[in-house]
Amino acid sequence: MDRMELEQALHTARALILADLVAGDVAEADVVSLVEDAVAQRRWWVEQWPEGAGFVVGLIAQDVQDALLERHGRWPLCPVCSQDGDLHALEVEPELGPDPHWACTKQTVLVAPVGSLSDALR
Repeated sequence: MDRMELEQALHTARALILADLVAGDVAEADVVSLVEDAVAQRRWWVEQWPEGAGFVVGLIAQDVQDALLERHGRWPLCPVCSQDGDLHALEVEPELGPDPHWACTKQTVLVAPVGSLSDALR
């Protein structure tokens, strides 16, 4: 995989995570900075392991989720269980793999692909 393909994978990951942040109304400047930090940190990782470029979307989603937990609380909240008052965050499944989805582990259901959270929050 060449440098251009690696950068494209990182740009795609950034765009998908930003789309989910916008869908959840949390795409404020400080949160976008968290995305930029996560992308910068994963750039080194994917340069060391180019075969892992297909996993970078899920990894950056998890990195942003962890950073948000420390600063703002749980994100994204599960739309499946929140109707019942059970506020918990979705998790990225698979943790390390291609085609990552936001999943409710309590109901064992895939909620939306990373980048398509707006469809699940309607």
